[in-house]
Amino acid sequence: MGCCSSAAQSSKREWKPLEDHSCTDVPWLLLFILFCIGMGFICGYSIATGAAARLLSGYDSYGNICGQKNVKVEGIVNSGLDLTHKKYVFFLDPCNIDIVHQKIKSLALCVSACPRKELKTLADIQKFAETNGSTLCSYELQSSEYTTDPRAAKLCPKYPVPESAPIPFFHRCAPVNISCYAKFAEALITFVSDSSVLHRLISGVMTSKEIIMGLCLLSLVLSMILMVIIRYISRVLVWIVTILVILGSLGGTGVLWWLYAKKRMSASALETQIAKDNLQALLIYAIAATVFTVILFLIMLIMRKRVALTIALFHVAGKVFIHLPLLVFQPFWTFFVLILFWAYWITVLLFLGTTGSPVPNEEGFVEFRMVGPLKYMWWYHAVGLIWISEFILACQQMTVAGAVVTYYFTREKRNLPFTPILASVNRLVCYHLGTVAKGSFIITLVKIPRMILMYIQTQLKGKENACARCMLKACICCLWCLEKCLTYLNQNAYTATAINSTNFCTSAKDAFVILVENALRVAAINTVGDFMLFLGKVLIVCSTGLAGVMLLNYQRDYTIWVLPLIIVCLFAFLVAHCFLSIYEMVVDVLFLCFAIDTKYNDGSPGREFYMDKVLMEFVENSRKSMKEAGRGGGAESRELKPMGNQIPGLT
Repeated sequence: MGCCSSAAQSSKREWKPLEDHSCTDVPWLLLFILFCIGMGFICGYSIATGAAARLLSGYDSYGNICGQKNVKVEGIVNSGLDLTHKKYVFFLDPCNIDIVHQKIKSLALCVSACPRKELKTLADIQKFAETNGSTLCSYELQSSEYTTDPRAAKLCPKYPVPESAPIPFFHRCAPVNISCYAKFAEALITFVSDSSVLHRLISGVMTSKEIIMGLCLLSLVLSMILMVIIRYISRVLVWIVTILVILGSLGGTGVLWWLYAKKRMSASALETQIAKDNLQALLIYAIAATVFTVILFLIMLIMRKRVALTIALFHVAGKVFIHLPLLVFQPFWTFFVLILFWAYWITVLLFLGTTGSPVPNEEGFVEFRMVGPLKYMWWYHAVGLIWISEFILACQQMTVAGAVVTYYFTREKRNLPFTPILASVNRLVCYHLGTVAKGSFIITLVKIPRMILMYIQTQLKGKENACARCMLKACICCLWCLEKCLTYLNQNAYTATAINSTNFCTSAKDAFVILVENALRVAAINTVGDFMLFLGKVLIVCSTGLAGVMLLNYQRDYTIWVLPLIIVCLFAFLVAHCFLSIYEMVVDVLFLCFAIDTKYNDGSPGREFYMDKVLMEFVENSRKSMKEAGRGGGAESRELKPMGNQIPGLT
């Protein structure tokens, strides 16, 4: 892994961008590898104990796996049968579903064929067995006895037997008519209230599938175009947003005071107690809106100089995507890897559901249960879902950070590596997987208690008192806020690691110091910048939705196109979020690089800036503003003083 000769990492305090590379947090990499080996052991154990065969081939209520010879289970009749020619699982009452325990409460048998048409009587079941050689009653009952033996009422399927077909790859006979599961889908049926509405919704989706695919592709194209042109419209967009916020706050405050004055001057409005309460409420709202507007103006007054930095960073981020076009495809690779891992995780989870030793239940049938320490494999597997998912997302953050850092700290852009993204991936794999593992583990430690509290809240819904409910929600909210703060700090720590090749704790501490020194700029970027990106998402969703309305309006093959439009808009938002999240990540990395650049360089010989000329113009404008404000000795000088401490020669 490129870590064979790693030595103890010393804490570095001097930033040396891209000068050396060393392995970071190697113990955490070893711990993560051991954890992944444990995940592999769970998968191997479930396969070795026959869980894979039971899941794929299916098994009956006596513990026999369909389609093969079986071993006798002590104390269980009808176990240990040779079912080589009976490859499908058939449920005698497939519609009897236990919603609480999420299983079918029915006797399961192995049969050679599923009934492909409805069987209404025992005579039909007997005829099906004689014609197809598939006995649908319990093993101890011969097909010739179906209509004569009194035990047939309990040992044969509940009729009418619905038409069924085998589920691909899983060898289960499932009813073709989904109305069989009406009880399980009670919430959906209550919402729709008419099965014909559900039918029209589904038919609308199927009929317009070409349009849906085209609109999804349109949202993808619009997202990529927006990432390219956003650097050209960022300045206009920021000031439009600022003006709209100012006008909105002034307008809202003015309307509230106007309504209050109108009510106050109207004598008839104060005749009842309700009218007096409404007038009092209007006064409170108007005062609150006024205070909010004043605070908003003060914040904008303080932040107005930082908005220019946000615009400059968005402009440079657009250049980054031009020089590093593979960044655009980063969400695809991450999503693809996540889908592969989630598919593996769900498969092993299904294996675990059929893993264990055969144990007779109270009804005399077989259940597979894990006993002893092995039953805790579920929890291990659940933690693996969170940690490895966070690890994959952290790898994306480190890859993007490494590529952008390479771009920023390369003075001559023509000397960039042929593929900075691949070079960043190579550095990640060779040196920094341990750092990524440690950062993702910290997020996992916060996610797990939050999810446990959310589960407890769900289980106690309607049973807990108001105080307990409030405390649970407060704890969940605090953990969520902590998770978001740690995620942001982790991302900056990965950037610091990509720059200086330091371990996670050192990088997090150094990045935190830089962020605190530039707190107002961080606030400006995370408010103005995030709102700009949110408007970009809204623009893409609205454009795709409008195109969908225009196209679907000309379709006459179906009556309801609400569901196709909802699907398209949701997909458009998901695509826009993935792409613009990468853009946001690039802006955050650029800001940290800019802050480090201005702290340790001043543009003098030997200490030249690395930054783009757009950011250089921002620094020059800051110098001029500070000189003018310094002569005046006003608040502007005090506001920009921290920047002057970072850049020698600015005062």
